[in-house]
Amino acid sequence: MRLKDKVAIVTGAGSGFGEGIARRFGAEGAKVVVAEIDAENGRRVADGINGAIFTETDVTSDDSVADMAAAAVEAFGAIDILVNNAGIAHLNQPMLDVDEATFDRVYAVNVKSIYLTARHVIPELEARRGNIVNIASTAAISPRPGLTWYNGTKGAVMTLTKSMAVELAGAGVRVNAVNPVIGETALTVEFMGGVDTPEIREKFISSIPLGRMSTPEDIANATLFLASDEAALITGTCLGVDGGRSV
Repeated sequence: MRLKDKVAIVTGAGSGFGEGIARRFGAEGAKVVVAEIDAENGRRVADGINGAIFTETDVTSDDSVADMAAAAVEAFGAIDILVNNAGIAHLNQPMLDVDEATFDRVYAVNVKSIYLTARHVIPELEARRGNIVNIASTAAISPRPGLTWYNGTKGAVMTLTKSMAVELAGAGVRVNAVNPVIGETALTVEFMGGVDTPEIREKFISSIPLGRMSTPEDIANATLFLASDEAALITGTCLGVDGGRSV
């Protein structure tokens, strides 16, 4: 088991990539904190992972993130791994049609959350020489039109990953990212402009050389590698799990 007895927080773990990561970590022996704003789905996922706990967490709230970190330490005594997976998108549309409230919300969930989790989790990671995996996106490297502000948040995640990696290296804390291509998640219909049809899917898939969308299992496997001791000399990298989309 590659994560035996490691304590891992996964944000946005109630569905999609986050659920896949949480379940994979649990299968590899981790003690998992399922951090999710959707209580029903968060509890469902935690109930399906041996020894996991659920925290109802709003990653845009400092108090809520502080409570998440405290709950992890109270339950398991430490934190070894943080996966910043929680994320949202805006509807695929002309950039000037995105209203200010939506812009603010996307940046709060996708970017501010990394600042807040850093404040409350990094001290625990430094004590254990732990690591962080941020879930970014191929949108940061090969942006699709209509998703400009979302693309910008993922560009920020990549830059933050590299800067955090350099700054935290002296404390022995590794920081990496995974860049998924579009996959089967709750955000898929947003990326497609609010309508999911076979024709629209084919348009997206045609831009992926390996000819398919990503799955939670694909992202979970990559995240597991970066979070494990097998990646002990890897920090500041952004691993594309994109079927060649970014080539």
